[in-house]
Amino acid sequence: MAPMTLDQDGPPILVACSHGTDNAQGRREIDAVRADIAALRPDLDVLEAYVDVQEPDLVDVIAALPDGRPAVIVPLLLSVGYHVKVDIARAAAGRPGTVSALPLGPDPRLARVLQQRLTASGVAGDDAVVVAAAGSSDACAAEDVGEVLSVLAGLRAGQVRAGFGSKASPSVPDAVATSRSDGGPRVALASYLLAPGYFHDQLAKAGADVVAPPLLPSPVIAEIAVARYDDAVARLLEPRSATAACARPCRALVSTCVRG
Repeated sequence: MAPMTLDQDGPPILVACSHGTDNAQGRREIDAVRADIAALRPDLDVLEAYVDVQEPDLVDVIAALPDGRPAVIVPLLLSVGYHVKVDIARAAAGRPGTVSALPLGPDPRLARVLQQRLTASGVAGDDAVVVAAAGSSDACAAEDVGEVLSVLAGLRAGQVRAGFGSKASPSVPDAVATSRSDGGPRVALASYLLAPGYFHDQLAKAGADVVAPPLLPSPVIAEIAVARYDDAVARLLEPRSATAACARPCRALVSTCVRG
């Protein structure tokens, strides 16, 4: 990609792209993230967009951007997967001067928020924990969850394992059952989800003793989103002669990598 300069209209537009939800509280939480981003960076134009369920649709938002103004799509998503690698990538590739940032996870700050949620829910340090993620058929999504899980495990004495809502194994109920069969203390779910919605509602049926709240509300989410934006702007502005190979274990299992 050729280097780009910022034009006189200001820095690249930040398009905060979420999945979308029918849950009213979940919508308010995502709205608050955009407000937090704008408060952290009042110099930026922060736009909302969604890849499913809600409007405005990402494709329409990108099509309506002013000509000649660079833009960065920041996925308000926790892992790579179809929406990042296909929906968001296509939207960015279809407009000159537009790039997509990396998703919010993995990031050690997310693990610390999970631990805060568990502690506030009365989960003891030696209780078994299942990190409950939405799930994806993309191998690198599981890798993303695994990196956050590893940090969380370092903050706790009890066993920590992953469970997924769909498209990956083990399922959350199966992970809870396995933790239970180990004969340890209580089993708690760490909701590795941004906000209330369908997947979080399903966690109540998984058989755990405690279900901790999702990550939001937390200022950490906006802080990570801004960091992802800044990293993407650096890629826009700094020429690179070659792309570094991705050394993550999942790279050999997927056709498209966003972290190289």
